[in-house]
Amino acid sequence: MVDLQLLKHLETYLTDHRLQRFTKVLKQRTKHFTVATEDVYQLHNTSAVMRSCDVFGIQEVNIVEEVNSKSIDGEIAMGAQKWVDLNRYHSVTNCITDLKAKGYQIVATTPHTEDCELYDFDVTKKSCFFFGRETEGLSDEVIKQADSFLKIPMVGFTESLNISVSAAIILQHATSKLKKTNIEWQLTETEILEKRLDWCKKTIKSYDDIVTRFYENNSINQ
Repeated sequence: MVDLQLLKHLETYLTDHRLQRFTKVLKQRTKHFTVATEDVYQLHNTSAVMRSCDVFGIQEVNIVEEVNSKSIDGEIAMGAQKWVDLNRYHSVTNCITDLKAKGYQIVATTPHTEDCELYDFDVTKKSCFFFGRETEGLSDEVIKQADSFLKIPMVGFTESLNISVSAAIILQHATSKLKKTNIEWQLTETEILEKRLDWCKKTIKSYDDIVTRFYENNSINQ
Protein backbone atom coordinates (compact mmCIF):
# COMPACT_ATOMS: atom_id res chain seq x y z
CA MET A 1 0.00 0.00 0.00
CA VAL A 2 1.48 3.34 -1.07
CA ASP A 3 1.69 6.07 1.57
CA LEU A 4 0.08 8.93 -0.36
CA GLN A 5 1.36 11.60 2.03
CA LEU A 6 4.91 10.35 1.60
CA LEU A 7 4.50 10.20 -2.16
CA LYS A 8 3.26 13.79 -2.33
CA HIS A 9 6.15 14.90 -0.14
CA LEU A 10 8.71 13.10 -2.31
CA GLU A 11 7.29 14.61 -5.46
CA THR A 12 8.03 18.10 -4.13
CA TYR A 13 11.69 17.21 -4.71
CA LEU A 14 11.03 16.70 -8.43
CA THR A 15 10.94 19.41 -11.05
CA ASP A 16 7.62 20.22 -12.72
CA HIS A 17 9.05 18.88 -15.97
CA ARG A 18 9.95 15.54 -14.36
CA LEU A 19 6.51 15.24 -12.72
CA GLN A 20 4.75 15.94 -16.02
CA ARG A 21 7.01 13.42 -17.72
CA PHE A 22 6.15 10.74 -15.17
CA THR A 23 2.43 11.37 -15.65
CA LYS A 24 2.65 11.31 -19.44
CA VAL A 25 4.74 8.14 -19.58
CA LEU A 26 2.62 6.25 -17.03
CA LYS A 27 -0.54 6.89 -19.08
CA GLN A 28 1.07 4.87 -21.90
CA ARG A 29 2.46 2.03 -19.77
CA THR A 30 0.99 -1.47 -20.02
CA LYS A 31 1.28 -4.95 -18.56
CA HIS A 32 -1.10 -6.34 -21.16
CA PHE A 33 2.01 -7.33 -23.10
CA THR A 34 5.37 -8.40 -21.73
CA VAL A 35 8.58 -9.77 -23.20
CA ALA A 36 10.84 -12.68 -22.26
CA THR A 37 14.36 -13.37 -23.51
CA GLU A 38 15.82 -16.85 -23.18
CA ASP A 39 19.56 -17.24 -22.54
CA VAL A 40 20.59 -14.54 -24.98
CA TYR A 41 24.39 -14.66 -25.48
CA GLN A 42 25.08 -11.07 -26.47
CA LEU A 43 24.59 -8.66 -23.61
CA HIS A 44 23.79 -5.74 -25.89
CA ASN A 45 20.83 -7.67 -27.37
CA THR A 46 19.09 -8.05 -24.00
CA SER A 47 19.85 -4.43 -23.17
CA ALA A 48 18.48 -3.25 -26.50
CA VAL A 49 15.30 -5.30 -26.01
CA MET A 50 14.82 -3.62 -22.64
CA ARG A 51 15.25 -0.24 -24.27
CA SER A 52 12.59 -1.11 -26.86
CA CYS A 53 10.22 -2.17 -24.08
CA ASP A 54 10.62 1.22 -22.43
CA VAL A 55 10.13 3.06 -25.73
CA PHE A 56 6.90 1.21 -26.54
CA GLY A 57 5.46 1.28 -23.02
CA ILE A 58 6.04 -2.31 -21.88
CA GLN A 59 6.45 -2.17 -18.10
CA GLU A 60 7.87 -5.64 -17.40
CA VAL A 61 10.69 -7.61 -19.00
CA ASN A 62 11.45 -11.25 -18.15
CA ILE A 63 14.97 -12.61 -18.54
CA VAL A 64 15.72 -16.33 -18.41
CA GLU A 65 19.34 -16.99 -17.43
CA GLU A 66 19.39 -20.78 -17.32
CA VAL A 67 22.75 -20.90 -19.11
CA ASN A 68 23.93 -17.31 -19.44
CA SER A 69 23.91 -14.77 -16.62
CA LYS A 70 25.05 -11.22 -17.27
CA SER A 71 24.42 -7.68 -16.08
CA ILE A 72 22.40 -5.24 -18.14
CA ASP A 73 24.55 -3.02 -20.33
CA GLY A 74 23.72 0.50 -19.17
CA GLU A 75 25.05 2.15 -22.31
CA ILE A 76 22.76 0.12 -24.55
CA ALA A 77 19.75 0.24 -22.24
CA MET A 78 20.16 4.03 -22.04
CA GLY A 79 18.67 4.14 -18.54
CA ALA A 80 15.72 1.92 -19.46
CA GLN A 81 16.56 -0.40 -16.54
CA LYS A 82 15.50 2.44 -14.22
CA TRP A 83 12.01 2.68 -15.69
CA VAL A 84 11.23 -0.92 -16.71
CA ASP A 85 10.68 -3.73 -14.19
CA LEU A 86 13.01 -6.67 -14.65
CA ASN A 87 12.05 -10.21 -13.61
CA ARG A 88 14.94 -12.71 -13.64
CA TYR A 89 14.56 -16.50 -13.81
CA HIS A 90 17.11 -19.33 -13.65
CA SER A 91 14.73 -21.73 -15.37
CA VAL A 92 12.56 -21.27 -18.45
CA THR A 93 10.01 -23.65 -16.89
CA ASN A 94 9.67 -21.43 -13.83
CA CYS A 95 9.37 -18.37 -16.04
CA ILE A 96 6.58 -19.87 -18.14
CA THR A 97 4.75 -21.18 -15.06
CA ASP A 98 4.85 -17.73 -13.47
CA LEU A 99 3.72 -15.95 -16.63
CA LYS A 100 0.82 -18.33 -17.18
CA ALA A 101 -0.24 -17.89 -13.55
CA LYS A 102 -0.41 -14.15 -14.28
CA GLY A 103 -2.74 -14.84 -17.21
CA TYR A 104 -0.30 -14.49 -20.10
CA GLN A 105 -0.39 -16.64 -23.20
CA ILE A 106 3.08 -17.71 -24.33
CA VAL A 107 3.88 -16.41 -27.81
CA ALA A 108 6.93 -17.99 -29.45
CA THR A 109 8.45 -15.60 -31.96
CA THR A 110 9.71 -18.18 -34.41
CA PRO A 111 8.57 -19.66 -37.75
CA HIS A 112 6.33 -22.65 -37.15
CA THR A 113 3.78 -24.70 -39.03
CA GLU A 114 1.02 -23.16 -36.93
CA ASP A 115 2.40 -19.64 -36.95
CA CYS A 116 0.54 -16.36 -37.28
CA GLU A 117 1.84 -13.38 -39.21
CA LEU A 118 2.32 -10.21 -37.19
CA TYR A 119 -0.46 -8.29 -38.93
CA ASP A 120 -2.99 -11.01 -38.07
CA PHE A 121 -2.01 -11.32 -34.41
CA ASP A 122 -4.89 -11.01 -31.89
CA VAL A 123 -3.74 -8.18 -29.60
CA THR A 124 -6.73 -8.53 -27.27
CA LYS A 125 -5.11 -11.53 -25.55
CA LYS A 126 -2.71 -10.86 -22.68
CA SER A 127 0.58 -12.05 -24.16
CA CYS A 128 4.26 -12.60 -23.44
CA PHE A 129 6.50 -12.52 -26.52
CA PHE A 130 9.39 -14.98 -26.16
CA PHE A 131 12.69 -14.33 -27.94
CA GLY A 132 15.42 -16.97 -28.08
CA ARG A 133 19.17 -17.25 -28.39
CA GLU A 134 20.92 -15.65 -31.35
CA THR A 135 21.92 -18.94 -33.01
CA GLU A 136 19.74 -21.74 -31.59
CA GLY A 137 16.54 -19.73 -31.19
CA LEU A 138 13.95 -20.75 -28.62
CA SER A 139 14.34 -23.97 -26.62
CA ASP A 140 12.17 -27.04 -27.11
CA GLU A 141 10.52 -26.27 -23.75
CA VAL A 142 9.23 -22.90 -24.98
CA ILE A 143 8.08 -24.40 -28.27
CA LYS A 144 6.27 -27.18 -26.40
CA GLN A 145 4.50 -24.83 -24.01
CA ALA A 146 3.77 -22.04 -26.48
CA ASP A 147 0.13 -21.10 -26.95
CA SER A 148 0.81 -19.23 -30.18
CA PHE A 149 3.57 -18.79 -32.78
CA LEU A 150 4.31 -15.44 -34.35
CA LYS A 151 6.46 -14.40 -37.29
CA ILE A 152 7.36 -11.14 -38.98
CA PRO A 153 6.63 -11.13 -42.73
CA MET A 154 9.89 -11.03 -44.73
CA VAL A 155 10.37 -10.78 -48.48
CA GLY A 156 14.16 -10.75 -48.86
CA PHE A 157 16.85 -13.42 -48.93
CA THR A 158 17.60 -13.02 -45.22
CA GLU A 159 15.51 -15.40 -43.13
CA SER A 160 15.90 -13.84 -39.70
CA LEU A 161 16.41 -10.59 -37.81
CA ASN A 162 18.45 -9.69 -34.75
CA ILE A 163 16.28 -10.29 -31.67
CA SER A 164 16.37 -6.64 -30.61
CA VAL A 165 15.16 -5.59 -34.06
CA SER A 166 12.45 -8.27 -34.02
CA ALA A 167 11.31 -7.14 -30.57
CA ALA A 168 11.08 -3.51 -31.68
CA ILE A 169 9.03 -4.36 -34.77
CA ILE A 170 6.63 -6.64 -32.89
CA LEU A 171 6.15 -4.26 -29.96
CA GLN A 172 5.60 -1.22 -32.14
CA HIS A 173 2.93 -2.98 -34.16
CA ALA A 174 1.23 -4.76 -31.25
CA THR A 175 1.06 -1.72 -28.94
CA SER A 176 -0.18 0.58 -31.72
CA LYS A 177 -2.92 -1.89 -32.62
CA LEU A 178 -3.79 -2.47 -28.94
CA LYS A 179 -4.41 1.23 -28.31
CA LYS A 180 -7.06 1.24 -31.03
CA THR A 181 -9.12 -1.39 -29.17
CA ASN A 182 -11.48 -1.07 -26.20
CA ILE A 183 -9.25 -3.29 -24.05
CA GLU A 184 -8.29 -1.89 -20.64
CA TRP A 185 -4.57 -2.09 -21.36
CA GLN A 186 -3.28 0.65 -19.07
CA LEU A 187 -1.82 0.18 -15.59
CA THR A 188 -4.27 0.19 -12.69
CA GLU A 189 -4.40 3.19 -10.35
CA THR A 190 -2.58 1.16 -7.70
CA GLU A 191 0.15 0.17 -10.16
CA ILE A 192 0.56 3.80 -11.21
CA LEU A 193 0.97 4.93 -7.60
CA GLU A 194 3.53 2.18 -7.00
CA LYS A 195 5.51 3.26 -10.06
CA ARG A 196 5.40 6.92 -9.05
CA LEU A 197 6.91 5.97 -5.70
CA ASP A 198 9.44 3.61 -7.29
CA TRP A 199 10.55 6.22 -9.82
CA CYS A 200 10.90 8.81 -7.05
CA LYS A 201 13.16 6.38 -5.21
CA LYS A 202 15.29 5.91 -8.33
CA THR A 203 15.43 9.62 -9.10
CA ILE A 204 15.84 11.51 -5.82
CA LYS A 205 19.25 11.74 -4.23
CA SER A 206 19.36 10.96 -0.49
CA TYR A 207 15.99 9.24 -0.84
CA ASP A 208 16.42 7.17 2.34
CA ASP A 209 17.36 10.22 4.43
CA ILE A 210 14.36 12.16 3.15
CA VAL A 211 11.98 9.32 3.99
CA THR A 212 13.49 8.94 7.47
CA ARG A 213 13.10 12.66 8.18
CA PHE A 214 9.54 12.62 6.86
CA TYR A 215 8.43 9.93 9.29
CA GLU A 216 10.40 11.44 12.17
CA ASN A 217 8.70 14.82 11.64
CA ASN A 218 5.28 13.16 11.36
CA SER A 219 5.90 11.30 14.60
CA ILE A 220 6.85 14.51 16.39
CA ASN A 221 3.82 16.39 15.07
CA GLN A 222 1.36 13.70 16.16
